[in-house]
Amino acid sequence: MVTMLEARLQTQQRNTQNSQETGLWSSGFGMKLEAVTPFLGKYRPFVGRCCQTCTPKSWESLFHRSIMDLGFCNVILVKEENTRFRGWLVRRLCYFLWSLEQHIPPCQDAPQKIMESTGVQNVISGRAPRGAGEGQVPRLVKKEVQRILGHIQSPLHPFMLRLFSWALLRFLNCVFLNVQLHKGQMKMVHKATQAGLPLVLLSTHKSLLDGILLPFVLLSQGLGVLRVVWDPRTCSPTLRALLKKLGGLFLPPEANLTLDSSEGVLARAVVHAAMEQLLVSRQPLLIFLEEPPGAQGPRLSALGQTCLGLVVQAVQVGVIPDAMLVPVAVTYDLVPDAPCDVYNALVPLGLWTGALAVLRSLWSWGRSPRVCVRVHLAQPFSLQEYTTNARSCWGSRQTLEQLLQPIVLGQCNVVPDTEKEQEWTPATGPLLALKEEDQLLVRRLSRHVLNASVTSSAVMSTAIMAALLLFKHQKGVFLSQLLEEFSWLTEETLLRGFDVGFSGQLRCLVQHTLSLLRAHVALLRVHQGDLLVVARPGPGLTRLARLSAELLPAFLSEAIGACAVRGLLAGRVPPEGPWELQGIELLSQNELYRQILLLLHLLPQDLLLLQPCQSSYCYCQDVLDRLIQCGLLVAEETPGSRAACDTGRQRLSAKLLWKPSGDFTDSDSDDFEEAEGRYFRLSQQSRCPDFFLFLCRLLSPLLQAFAQAATFLHQGQLPDTESGYTEQLLQFLQATAQEEGFFECADPNLAISAVWTFRDLGVLQQTPSPAGPMLYLSPTFASRENQEKLEQFIRQFICS
Repeated sequence: MVTMLEARLQTQQRNTQNSQETGLWSSGFGMKLEAVTPFLGKYRPFVGRCCQTCTPKSWESLFHRSIMDLGFCNVILVKEENTRFRGWLVRRLCYFLWSLEQHIPPCQDAPQKIMESTGVQNVISGRAPRGAGEGQVPRLVKKEVQRILGHIQSPLHPFMLRLFSWALLRFLNCVFLNVQLHKGQMKMVHKATQAGLPLVLLSTHKSLLDGILLPFVLLSQGLGVLRVVWDPRTCSPTLRALLKKLGGLFLPPEANLTLDSSEGVLARAVVHAAMEQLLVSRQPLLIFLEEPPGAQGPRLSALGQTCLGLVVQAVQVGVIPDAMLVPVAVTYDLVPDAPCDVYNALVPLGLWTGALAVLRSLWSWGRSPRVCVRVHLAQPFSLQEYTTNARSCWGSRQTLEQLLQPIVLGQCNVVPDTEKEQEWTPATGPLLALKEEDQLLVRRLSRHVLNASVTSSAVMSTAIMAALLLFKHQKGVFLSQLLEEFSWLTEETLLRGFDVGFSGQLRCLVQHTLSLLRAHVALLRVHQGDLLVVARPGPGLTRLARLSAELLPAFLSEAIGACAVRGLLAGRVPPEGPWELQGIELLSQNELYRQILLLLHLLPQDLLLLQPCQSSYCYCQDVLDRLIQCGLLVAEETPGSRAACDTGRQRLSAKLLWKPSGDFTDSDSDDFEEAEGRYFRLSQQSRCPDFFLFLCRLLSPLLQAFAQAATFLHQGQLPDTESGYTEQLLQFLQATAQEEGFFECADPNLAISAVWTFRDLGVLQQTPSPAGPMLYLSPTFASRENQEKLEQFIRQFICS
């Protein structure tokens, strides 16, 4: 009886607390806060310039000079002024009239031209090696070609395009607050199309809605119908049939067969011919360089690199003289189709499933705040120019096992002077048909473009809020202080050359952002009249960690530098030691370079996205410069040496006296000792300790996942398949998160990164088997001692 009363009392208290919190949300926090606009309109950096090293001509010629004078436009805001007509009826039918006025080019006779292409005809006649025409009737092969071509594409349906544009416009206005596009970026794309070359847009992939949203945006801006390369795994057959009539392209499954397969040869020939015909007709093409959302695995998409390889090959063989590449990105406050828990297996989206999702979004429109969207178009650049200049930037590379394993085991202290070779994208059939050098070109071009897309992406308010609550105020923060912190982190982001995807009054921004994160944030009223904002403990922290990862590219250099400094100090002072004690230690430049290089090699390439034309040593210098600029490091003189500003010569000898003119037997500089490297200390400014911890914690989810994966080595059941061992590790991460409360690293993608990094490091060995690649624990790391060395090496970079 007593137990029942206690349970009822707890339930009443919980209901009372929930009702009070609901009242706080609905009343706008119930506080009178000053409205401040600290950053709106003062400074907005231009982002998205192409690489000056690889594409100097494009960098100069395709830049719009007055881009900073042009503002943003809301693409989904269609009014009477956007049509040719005026009147009260037009105001009610403006969406429909707008869709009728969109220019849709006439459909050309592409199937016949594809059938008559040289590659397809060689396969039909049997002249191609291992061609499908060998021993087969050409008429049957032609039917097979038509079947494969029907799987790839369908003729455009103008009426369906207009109807779909009208329905999509109404849907976007119901779901999104706005869809912003920079007019200056659009001007650069229009300028690139004036050269008469095909336009290839290479995009990130945050949501399944990207493939529908981007064609709508570019159609509204006068670029015509965008042909989109879709992943067949994400769509059901019915949905594929609809998307093909709207401009979708699908790679046939036969194209991924082995190179000696006749069906694969025929499918690849048709795919090549279809891509060449599309490029010759100068229809804009959209390729996603990232895997679809929900897919567990590498960041770079195998399908995206395959299609990019087809474009590269078309330029190399002279089908088209050149192509203009445009990095694209779409950012959301909250990704519409991202689940709140861990990502599930990729399930094909059906037509009825998609319709139900649309109805569900419309039904919840009035109940939840609408999100904002930004579409980013970086500066276009020439593919021909990139392929000419990029090959000269390739140097020697070594595997992660060769670079890092001797240092982890204590067998060597010197980091090899070479770059890391780490490619995490499986090669498909069409990509394998290219030369090995061209395959490497496609992979590095993909990483180069993806770096430009991520760099040009705006940081949304939810990413800033999640980073503050997760890494700076883990125990909660008062709302009045949160307003200041939000303004501070926004300005720091802008100063680092990254744009933000929001504007307006500070109080309204914070209220809107907290409303979007309502499922993961709790508001508590305190006696001082302020509100305490706390991140809800539990699996919801994994969702906040994913949102905060959107902020990491802006602070990645400083975060790597801070973790490297933490690793350098780990063996000198206790991690819990005061900041003043850590600031006493002198840090040499050579030691910092070595520590930064070790961390660069450990971190996966999918996270770093370093440009192939940039060496790791240049990046180390950039990291060190960033630490000095943000005030964390202060230069110090070498102990016992003269001041750096003292330029007078010391200890002059007879060798330095005047000599007869023309006597060059020895140099004056021979008698000088080689200058020692610079030294640094941690700054003792009051803001530095908190900022240093914040930077270190930005990388803590990934590093914690790696460290726990090292702990799991002696508990895991090996041998096992790669997917099976990844599932074992994920269950271990989730169980550890329940015990320790660190849910940030309980993410499937982090588990996969840990397994793949350990495989490259030589901790896990892989052998083929009928069930798939099998993982074994290498003999080197079978001993508990070496496993502890690996864990200790990783944990030196983690700051609690």
